[in-house]
Amino acid sequence: MALLWLLKFGLALAVVLLLSLIAERVSPRLAGLLSGFPTGSALTLFFYGLELGPRFAAQSAVYNLTGLLAMQTLFFIYYLVSMKLKKNNILLLSVFAITGWFIVIFILHFFKMNRCTALLVSIAGIFLYSFLFRNISEVKISRPIRLGVFTLFIRALFSAAVILLITGVARMVDARWAGLFSSFPLTAFPLVLIIHFSYGKTEVHALIKNIPPGMGSLVFYSLTVSWAYVNWGIFWGTLASFIAAGLYLGLYLGLTRRKLAPG
Repeated sequence: MALLWLLKFGLALAVVLLLSLIAERVSPRLAGLLSGFPTGSALTLFFYGLELGPRFAAQSAVYNLTGLLAMQTLFFIYYLVSMKLKKNNILLLSVFAITGWFIVIFILHFFKMNRCTALLVSIAGIFLYSFLFRNISEVKISRPIRLGVFTLFIRALFSAAVILLITGVARMVDARWAGLFSSFPLTAFPLVLIIHFSYGKTEVHALIKNIPPGMGSLVFYSLTVSWAYVNWGIFWGTLASFIAAGLYLGLYLGLTRRKLAPG
């Protein structure tokens, strides 16, 4: 048990730190896109499979897919409230956003989903929030984002702690709740807070605008997990799911490479 706890903690720290170093030294566009790449959800679903079995994790992946609607709602509420507030009260923004996320997953848990319906919900959410964010201005950050080691470590520590909490709670709930809980944006939300704190509303809004297209990676990842974990096991299933997510990301980057140039 202690070894598994350390494995969760170590992997979470490594993944979040790596993503931070890659994403936060370029443009808000690319940072937003990479925020949708499966990191926290991937780790959570992997440990579901390791601890509770591949079938439980596969079922949870369907509701993780559904929960992408709640994840994007979190960022939409953050954006709306930040537009209303004159001061950058990040704590108050976080409370509103997380409350909104929880309300949406509470509503979603009443609906029984399969791969097709979950896929429709997730795609509809991506198109909806891409449309709602369409008028947000794109900006360039005048200098690369340089975060201190301590800040990066705190962010990774937060994500690792939430992963430990969510995988622990999964033992007490069904696959539906477990999958919805796994949709919490473990890496994207701390990134939003850090950029908001470091730069301000304009830059964080530019990042939020680009999160919905990045959700495509998570759609491909969770959809693949929902099938591959049962048929290929959690290790080969995880590899296949990352390949699927990477193909989407590579295709999207290829199609939008001019727009994603560093600021």
